[in-house]
Amino acid sequence: MKYRFRLLVACALAALVVTLNAQAVTKETLPGVTNFSRVETTIACAGATTPAAVAGLKKMGYASIIDLREASEPGADIDGEAAAAKAASINFIHLPFNGVSLSPALVDSFLTAVTAPANQPVFVHCASANRASALWMIKRMLVDGWDADRAGTEAAALGLTNPGLKSFALDYAATHKK
Repeated sequence: MKYRFRLLVACALAALVVTLNAQAVTKETLPGVTNFSRVETTIACAGATTPAAVAGLKKMGYASIIDLREASEPGADIDGEAAAAKAASINFIHLPFNGVSLSPALVDSFLTAVTAPANQPVFVHCASANRASALWMIKRMLVDGWDADRAGTEAAALGLTNPGLKSFALDYAATHKK
């Protein structure tokens, strides 16, 4: 009985440590943005975002937008979003990310863009937040030195639910460690 109690306490403490080590992810509502999740003041990941939402992102203090949607996706308005970003004086970076034909070169471009001081803080979005969260997970592991469990926990809180994208993130990080 004592052993089971000690094991239960140890597991609870381990879960608490993992939770405390992850950055605080908050879910917010912003008109024109689907699945908005913010990691403190560093980054926000989201799904579909309309050009009308860009002014609200500027008011929230975002310096840049990284749009991962392909122009051919239903509802994507890359040109409209780029124009709205220009009007709001926000850096707009379009990195079309095909969730089926995963591109290591795109990840390299993302890591360069998301870590550039001029782009901080960054708003990253795709259609559902899966691709955005998967790329953020890679950034956490390769740039911030997080382990896969910690990065995966945060990515899940940001919206990563696609097992294929999670596997891609883990594989990419494993093969690109410095």
